[in-house]
Amino acid sequence: MYDKSLKLNSWNDVKQNTQKIDKKVYFKERDIFWLKIGENIGFEQNGKGDKFQRPVLVLKRYTNDMFLGIPLSTTLREGSFYFQFKFLDEKISTALLVQHKLFSSKRFIKKIGKINENDFRCLKKKLHNLIFEEDFCPSKKEGTIPKENCIDIVAESTLEVKN
Repeated sequence: MYDKSLKLNSWNDVKQNTQKIDKKVYFKERDIFWLKIGENIGFEQNGKGDKFQRPVLVLKRYTNDMFLGIPLSTTLREGSFYFQFKFLDEKISTALLVQHKLFSSKRFIKKIGKINENDFRCLKKKLHNLIFEEDFCPSKKEGTIPKENCIDIVAESTLEVKN
């Protein structure tokens, strides 16, 4: 508990400095940036390091100042809550679909890449299914969720799926 309190206090300092940022960053859908996403509570995704940073995919740009984003991870995860794709050095990244949220453009640190169009279409379809089609399958471990509740969408162009 004490360690978490220190991290939250440290994030508060970073957050206050981030709020003061006035520079505008040009961004568009499909871009991937390092963002300061913070030290969060419960099961919300945290940033790492002293800047509390994590790569985030721009899913939908609403204005010059805000967008819907999805945090990324290099930890490979499977199930309806996740989407795997390649964008950087042919390494597989996992989009944490269930962690999508509105972000301020003040959180940008630097652009690191872009998801290809086919993967982006597949990711949006999988996210739509997760939100609107009752596709809840957080894990593919045998016996955890009935298979008929799970829809698996994988971008055929970039990933080899192990069965």
